[in-house]
Amino acid sequence: MGDFDAGLWSHPRLTKALLDEDWGAVFRTYRRLAGISQMRLGELVGLVQPDVSEIERGRRRVTSVEVRQRIIAGLGIPRERLSAAPPGAEALPVPGLAFSGTAPDEDLLSRVTNAVDGSHRVDTATLDWLDRLLAEHRRAEDFIGSRPLVAVMSQQLRTVVDLYAGARGPLAERVVRLAAEHAQFLAWMAQDQGQSAAALAWYDRSHEWALEAGDSDMAATTLSMKAHMAWSGGRGNRCVRLAEAARWSAPHTSLGVQGMAAQMEARGHALSHAPDEAHRLLDDAQDLIGRAAQRPEDEPPWMYFYDETWFTLQRGMAAMHLGDWPGATRHITTGLGALPTGYRRDRAWYLSCLAHAHASAGEAEQALAAALLSVPDAADIGRPHAWNELHTTASVLLRQRAPEGRRLTDALRERD
Repeated sequence: MGDFDAGLWSHPRLTKALLDEDWGAVFRTYRRLAGISQMRLGELVGLVQPDVSEIERGRRRVTSVEVRQRIIAGLGIPRERLSAAPPGAEALPVPGLAFSGTAPDEDLLSRVTNAVDGSHRVDTATLDWLDRLLAEHRRAEDFIGSRPLVAVMSQQLRTVVDLYAGARGPLAERVVRLAAEHAQFLAWMAQDQGQSAAALAWYDRSHEWALEAGDSDMAATTLSMKAHMAWSGGRGNRCVRLAEAARWSAPHTSLGVQGMAAQMEARGHALSHAPDEAHRLLDDAQDLIGRAAQRPEDEPPWMYFYDETWFTLQRGMAAMHLGDWPGATRHITTGLGALPTGYRRDRAWYLSCLAHAHASAGEAEQALAAALLSVPDAADIGRPHAWNELHTTASVLLRQRAPEGRRLTDALRERD
């Protein structure tokens, strides 16, 4: 028990800091109310003074389960004050969102905790639960965006890597495969936030782990996603080369993974204004997607989003690069009409692209309507990509001297 009176943990600032797991705020408020120094606080929680200072200033995050438990024990934090989560959740070594059906029972919680501590070997039940958790995080990211999940997924990857020491035989390979999936997800989130260097580093790490685990689907996916990065940067030829590499360097991939690579190659050709190659590869990709839809059980879990709706939207993107504005608006409108509501970030992005296509076609009124639908989510979870596309749309409208350009500019300025 620390120097602090246990009853004072009901102080509103501490209550909020604990619910948010904002350990910097916990340290600052605790020291102010208890009247102790950083050195004394460090003695209570087993940290040296510089570390306490770094946590207080927000320069260091508390991601270690061991450090978190030392803080809880050293400061005498009542368990009921830790969060509004179910009993036992505060001891969970893998941070996770509160979604029903995936919280482990007591036996599984013990398995995960002991596996991380190295006191027992990893088992199938532990890895099954981590697989489910990753799948739920992917779905959550579609709706809330990447920013709230980066710290969570970084800690989760560290937990997966820690499991390797206790894994044997096929389970060790499965741990490496799971690490590759986490690294790919972290890469995507960095890419989503415009952090290209970090994204490339994570894709490289994911690719290496995928090869180590013999996972050709993930190895090919990382190359396709690097092709997507090249496309985002306007580098059509590099997009084509990386997409080609995804198809020939990783044999025996699923039909869906092959289709993803084919459509990325097509988008690279479209960006380079090679319509014949672009249309040929889009047709190839559509054939692969149709065949993949007949056997969805053969597709890896991260391909859950890849279907006819998603592909229709990609055709719209290719049409934009080729200057086919009627085709672009037709495909994107059709795709948006079928896009599930859970894809909130993607909806903001494709609405911004639809606005751009309408503006380029001289359809100012339709462009403004699509843009205004996109603005709220583009501002909240669609930066930088959807937000930048809306600014591009405004510029197109302003160059055309359409009054809708000024109205869109004003709407964007209100959310800047």
